[in-house]
Formats: sequence, C-alpha cells, structure tokens
Amino acid sequence: MTAHNELRLLPWSGPDGKPCYLSTDDRDGYMSRLADNIESAQLGMAAGLLEQAQEVLDDSDAEPEELRLLAAELAGALGDALRVATSRGGRLR
Repeated sequence: MTAHNELRLLPWSGPDGKPCYLSTDDRDGYMSRLADNIESAQLGMAAGLLEQAQEVLDDSDAEPEELRLLAAELAGALGDALRVATSRGGRLR
C-alpha cells in the first residue's frame, strides 16, 4: 500500500463533505479508473460550462437569475477543477 502522504485525493466528497482518499499502488485498479473517469467528466463539463458562460456574458439581455445560476454552476465547476488539480499535483511528487 502507499504511504499516508501518497494517498490519492478522489474527485468526490464523503457524505459529510469531507475529502475522500484512495490508498493503493494499483493505478489500473477499479477505483483508480473510476476516479480517472470522473475527473475527466468533471473537466469536460467545466469546459462546456465555460463556453456557455461566454455566451451568457455576451448576451446583454441576460436575466439576473440566469447570471446567478451561471455563477453557482461556475463555482461548482471551479471547485471540481481545483480538486482534480490538487489530486493530480499530489501524484506528481
């Protein structure tokens, strides 16, 4: 197994909102592949949301409710992307 400082931060939180970690040496194991796939989906959704955000921001008739929803979705996507970056950065060491 990996040392405590080599735990992989997973791209989801536990039921209480705390981070989840994976301790394994098997980068091709089921949980590692699942985490890789979820990270990929999160980054893909963030890219799509960024395109949508540009369209909304270019629309001078955008409603305040639409802008608030967009801001909330962007904040969530940014949080996901930051978690992915943290996880991947931790595995570079």
